[in-house]
Amino acid sequence: MAGVSVIRVLVVDDDPLVRAGLTLMLKGADELVVVGGVADGADVGAAVDAYAPDVVLMDIRMPGLDGIDATRLLRRRPDPPHVIMLTTFDADEHVFGALRAGASGFLLKDTPPEGIVDAVLRVAAGEPILSPGVTRRLIAHLAPEAQDRRRDDARRLLSRLSDREREVAAAVGRGGSNADIAAELHMSVGTVKSYISRILTKTNLDNRVQLALLAHDNPL
Repeated sequence: MAGVSVIRVLVVDDDPLVRAGLTLMLKGADELVVVGGVADGADVGAAVDAYAPDVVLMDIRMPGLDGIDATRLLRRRPDPPHVIMLTTFDADEHVFGALRAGASGFLLKDTPPEGIVDAVLRVAAGEPILSPGVTRRLIAHLAPEAQDRRRDDARRLLSRLSDREREVAAAVGRGGSNADIAAELHMSVGTVKSYISRILTKTNLDNRVQLALLAHDNPL
């Protein structure tokens, strides 16, 4: 979000009390402005057109178009906003599908206000909000057959990478920040960013979270 002084946030949740609560929380941060709120994933596209948010806080479960499908539609747009999924419990198997659809991470709805603000700032800066431990719990909830399919897909995609790119991908999968990876692999942070950009292009992935999940599917 270089060059952007205030981060624009759209809140998507079918519960008006949740929308109001999140809006109130975010209004307390000088770096953020809530530009709008909608109650259904079907309305997200029009809201993004109208408000041009940088980050969308998206409920994962809605009675109309759910957060996963809404996120998938957003990711097809040129220069889409970042998406943070909202859920009520951290072992929700739907979170995994949302992350694969292109979400940058997820938040529990009972996260303290400072945690929500921090998550929005981090995602807007290009950092995913997903810990390796959470990823392992989500993967553990999926059927073994699905894991086998994902492992085969991961092996095929990772075979496109050079040895050095695979090292970087593995480090991303372990949850390392750019600075951590630079120190581990003895390269500059700028070089790490360049490697990650190339890896995403070669594997047809949208973001770092999807790369981390890919590395988890096929440990390097």
